[in-house]
Amino acid sequence: MPDKHVAEEKTDGVERYFLVREDILPEALIKTVQAKELLARGEVKTIHEAVEQVELSRSAFYKYKDGIYPLSKLDRERIVTISMDLEHRSGILSRVLALIAGLEGNVLTIHQTIPLQGVANVVISVETSMMGENVAFLLDKLRSQEGVSRAAVVGQG
Repeated sequence: MPDKHVAEEKTDGVERYFLVREDILPEALIKTVQAKELLARGEVKTIHEAVEQVELSRSAFYKYKDGIYPLSKLDRERIVTISMDLEHRSGILSRVLALIAGLEGNVLTIHQTIPLQGVANVVISVETSMMGENVAFLLDKLRSQEGVSRAAVVGQG
């Protein structure tokens, strides 16, 4: 009877997800995640190198790769709003935007005030789901960027 139930779930077009503790997962699933992480971090260049390093068959990797993700990857859009004070000089905002894009942030909105006494306040909303946990790193990079006198997270959702 369970087989019939599973078959019905597959044909109804609805995907189901489960939250499962790592220690009860089959070894092939855990190694698939490890191989994907090696690839994502750039520690290996090819799938062949990744599966070889974690001692997993390529067929198992291809079987599971599109079906298992670390929980952090399942987070929906994560939007961070950052307020910055920028010196009023040509190219500073462009460099800030390039920095965000280089860290795989997606700029959703930009609001810039009129510069007063050579400083403009800029509030940028950034979708960070592709950045992983690099929001703190992004803030550090922004603060060290020439022309940025202040950068702070003012909202997160």
